[in-house]
Amino acid sequence: MPNIEVLDQQTIDKIAAGEVIERPASVVKELVENAIDARATAITVEIKEGGISFIRITDNGWGIEKEQVPLAFLRHSTSKIRSVEDLLTVSSLGFRGEALSSIAAVSQVELITKTAQGISGVRYVIEGSKEKTLEEIGAPDGTTFLVRNLFYNTPARRKFLKTPQTEAGYIGDLMERLAMSHPEISFKFINNNQVKLHTSGNSNLKEIIYHIYGRDIASNLLEIQGENEMFSVKGFIGKPLISRGNRNFENYFINGRYVKSSLIAKSIEEGYKSFVMQHKYPFTVLHLSINGQLLDVNVHPTKMELRFSNGEVVYHFLEKLIRDTINQGELVYQVSLEKEREAKAREEQARKERLKSEQHVPEPFEAKRLEAIRASIRKDTPYERKYPEQPVISKKSDMVAEQSSYTINQKTTIKQEPHIEHKLPEQAEPEFQQEIIQNPVQEDMRKLLDVESKKDHRIIGQIFETYWLIEFDDHLYIIDQHAAHEKVLYERTMKSLENKEFTSQTIYPPVLLTLNMQEEELLKKYMDYFKKLGFEIEPFGGKEYSVTAVPGNLFGLDGKQLMVEILDSLASFHGNEKPDMITEKIASMSCKAAVKGNQKLSMAEIEKLIDELLTLENPYHCPHGRPTIISMSKYELEKKFKRVL
Repeated sequence: MPNIEVLDQQTIDKIAAGEVIERPASVVKELVENAIDARATAITVEIKEGGISFIRITDNGWGIEKEQVPLAFLRHSTSKIRSVEDLLTVSSLGFRGEALSSIAAVSQVELITKTAQGISGVRYVIEGSKEKTLEEIGAPDGTTFLVRNLFYNTPARRKFLKTPQTEAGYIGDLMERLAMSHPEISFKFINNNQVKLHTSGNSNLKEIIYHIYGRDIASNLLEIQGENEMFSVKGFIGKPLISRGNRNFENYFINGRYVKSSLIAKSIEEGYKSFVMQHKYPFTVLHLSINGQLLDVNVHPTKMELRFSNGEVVYHFLEKLIRDTINQGELVYQVSLEKEREAKAREEQARKERLKSEQHVPEPFEAKRLEAIRASIRKDTPYERKYPEQPVISKKSDMVAEQSSYTINQKTTIKQEPHIEHKLPEQAEPEFQQEIIQNPVQEDMRKLLDVESKKDHRIIGQIFETYWLIEFDDHLYIIDQHAAHEKVLYERTMKSLENKEFTSQTIYPPVLLTLNMQEEELLKKYMDYFKKLGFEIEPFGGKEYSVTAVPGNLFGLDGKQLMVEILDSLASFHGNEKPDMITEKIASMSCKAAVKGNQKLSMAEIEKLIDELLTLENPYHCPHGRPTIISMSKYELEKKFKRVL
């Protein structure tokens, strides 16, 4: 049997680092969160080669005292908590005290920091957990971390990293989430000397969403806000038309922290249920503020997961808040005849121009900071921040190059300097504002599906024996008769289920089903539920069952095919679902009973259909999330006929 031995400290540090530092994005996350905790108002992240060879993070926060610097790199050293009891009320983003020690264990780290009260700054170099240098240096208030050659001493870990482009993409995604989680902080992200993201820090969340996701999403947002005695929610959710095929657009932050939570994701998706198509997911940017005593963030070393002590309350409150917010406005799809390719080309050109402008105009604070440091080093004179409040900003490209590559490595004689609180100037976004103003969706326009509006409807007629045209308030509305009727039947079915008012319609001759063992087991398991819906099913001997009645509103359907489809869907269940899981199949049944396309309806029938739509909670989407109504403005038509330019 092999001998049991205690690992040496270096090996222990590397193993511990592996739990926290998985890739360059992990380094950026930990250091930026530290900067946020240090009350920084401006944070710049610069990387090269995907952050594998070079990461620099600069902030204007509190800084670290000289005697505290070596302690900060010890395992489990932290300024955020003092005892295990503090974990119950921790509000900072970082608190474990593992980040700096983990980063230093697997990379070459250089730290330059200065507090507002300090006479001089500190330069500290540590490589592979081994101290190299600790010296005084001239520096502005705040902290700069330089992390080079990640995993240089653990090549086995380094070979599992992705390409530099992929790793840079992970960091880009992280920076976008950080910007949305803290709109009051100015974030700047530079990849290989190119500015990829720059936010103003003016607390305008919608402006940040525009820069990250573009005009289409920013133009289709609904502001959301609500609170109860336990927590509050605010932010933006997307209208159902901007749903996506994965959950990447579901952004939610709890007490300023980006996290993953199956409970939050499920409540969001439940709130959007029937508004978006199946297997589509909504867009959200939600800020949740919850009492720290009701959370456990000490679940995973990366602090990306958390547990709620009142999960059910959170779930139901958020689900209802989202549903109510969506229902506040009319969700008719606004159709534009403009070619999508031309619109995308214009948006891409505007994006390139913004990036070009950002790359050649240094941000005022950084330009002043750089010039003061260079002057201090060049002249070996005290560093003092004496500059005009509105300096001339250099547009020379060499300034940008120096700005992105300076390193401080000389001692200087330092005098006490006054503390100057920095706040970035707010960046006006005329283009963003113009885009929103030109958006054809008018929030104050009257609803088509409103009892008061019905008297002003002008039903033009039916086209293709499928769609109905209606003129109302300078808009042309087009109703899909199948989708609309499908939704009416769905709502009827759900209301009957809720009120236990199902009726049965006898079918003759009965439908005979021949079931295998699995199908028979499923039928027996859910028999009571089928009966509540209005089905009457009896054993007919052997493997056969007789269906003698179906729900009243489904009369005339192929009962055999209907039952087979329902049983097939139940086969995928795990056995612990609640009875309401069959709701999706009710939607399918309603779809089959609805009036089809290519079926001529009379004027009286369409008027009755509109009357029923008026009574629904969500008349704008069929049970599968497809739109029931689309519209086109008179303005859009006139543009195409060149009546307006």
